Amino acid sequence: MATVLLPRSLLALFPGVERRHEVGGATVADVLVALDAGIPGLRDRLVESETRLRPHINVFVDGAPADLTTPVGATATVHVIPAVSGGA
Repeated sequence: MATVLLPRSLLALFPGVERRHEVGGATVADVLVALDAGIPGLRDRLVESETRLRPHINVFVDGAPADLTTPVGATATVHVIPAVSGGA
């Protein structure tokens, strides 16, 4: 099972949810569906349509940028990271 690490900003929307999760899935899309089964509404916060992540969400699988079709190995680490923008 892959290890998924969620950002604290997302956890604030789902009180009581842990940052670290062990879930199965062959792709990032599958992993997000599995997470959503235990945390209803999570997938909607991360996925814009059936084919892409929301613009402000970045996902990395074992340190490499990923999209919904990226394969996820059984021992992979998946980071969900909100994009940072702004400044002067």
